[in-house]
Amino acid sequence: MTFGHGGDLVSARNIYSGEILDLSVNINPLGTPPAVAEAARNALERVGEYPDPQCRCLRQAIAERDGVSPEKIFCGNGAAEVIFRLALVLRPEKALLTAPTFSEYEAALRQLGCDCGFHVLRQEENFDVTERILEDIVPPVRLVVLCSPNNPTGRLISRELFRAILDRCRRIGAHLMVDECFLPLACGGRGLADELSEWPELFLLRAFTKSYAIPGLRMGYGLGDAGLVERLTAMGPCWNVSGPAQEAGIACCQLPQWPEEGRKLLSQQRPRLIAGLERLGCQVIPGQANYLLFRLCGITDLKERLLRRGVLIRSCANYRGLTADWYRVAVKQEEENQRFLTILREELEE
Repeated sequence: MTFGHGGDLVSARNIYSGEILDLSVNINPLGTPPAVAEAARNALERVGEYPDPQCRCLRQAIAERDGVSPEKIFCGNGAAEVIFRLALVLRPEKALLTAPTFSEYEAALRQLGCDCGFHVLRQEENFDVTERILEDIVPPVRLVVLCSPNNPTGRLISRELFRAILDRCRRIGAHLMVDECFLPLACGGRGLADELSEWPELFLLRAFTKSYAIPGLRMGYGLGDAGLVERLTAMGPCWNVSGPAQEAGIACCQLPQWPEEGRKLLSQQRPRLIAGLERLGCQVIPGQANYLLFRLCGITDLKERLLRRGVLIRSCANYRGLTADWYRVAVKQEEENQRFLTILREELEE
């Protein structure tokens, strides 16, 4: 069985026994806030109790932070669960996705027999979503899936274009799901939560995983029409969010400055990492998120070569629209970024 995502340290340690510099996952370079880790540890004292199946305190905390009412919030076991539940609830016969983008959208939809169409993004446009996508939002499309900033390109979609896309979705009776999981760490990004009251067709995917560095706790959520949230809740088992995850999520809501501090660090380190990659002959997409997409023409085994030196990066060979010589790396703190660039230079010189 293959695992097509980053962060597979178990497999990596079968190849490299030392300390691994993991650039394959994109989380806040500041790491996990101590208060969040403490909240999760304290919740372990209550493991003899079932967690709240309705996530009431967590939803209230998210509501206050994100400016929406609690009945418009669905909490899930990571953003991945929310994606799969949404697919189960909507069951669209036809969906439109971009290429490249996160593979779990297609995986969830195809399990239900959905016909997935793809709007191909162009390298000469930095893989931006442009007005060209409006030409593809036509019947029988019933669901459009977008990611801003997109994974793996790191590029944002403008508010004006989102409104045009929503208008087109309304005309043809389609939903729009926008993945905003990386948005808190992106420079210049602004979420769409304030558009929910005007556009019931809109559903937003969010998570604490990236911006608070808690991937092991699995804490994602969705914002959308209250009726749709009710259907999401009914489409799956109870107690899907553990007690420690709920408490960690509440603690995250009390630390709005953590992603902000991460953004400040990233705004300093991202340009330096771009410049370093370009000096080594890489074609770099100037992303606005906490990761970068780059290409080393003709080199298709860079992930394996770097892992032998203790560095784990994300191969983008399994992304639609990209060839096997495309890679994605997280932007980390300066020392880690420099270590990566040094090892990459040594590998390429050999």
